Amino acid sequence: MAEPRSPLFLERGSYRQRRWMDAIRLLVILGVVLWMIPLLWPSGEAADGSISMSRALLYIFGVWVLLIGACYGLVRRVQTLPDSADDGEEA
Repeated sequence: MAEPRSPLFLERGSYRQRRWMDAIRLLVILGVVLWMIPLLWPSGEAADGSISMSRALLYIFGVWVLLIGACYGLVRRVQTLPDSADDGEEA
């Protein structure tokens, strides 16, 4: 006997909740990419076009603060979404 298949389309609430959770997971990757950008800056040995250490630290901590704010906003958004029953089961 075949197992009952899960519905092809998810209800709107659970779909949105999953997409917001995906956005939170992608925030980690975005943070790593943004923190790797200073590695591409010219080093301090070249007098022209180099970035000072104070500017680099401001960039790193600025990215850190933005990631904290974005994570806080996304988590608050996920918490306000209605909970959905798993796999369509009635509670």
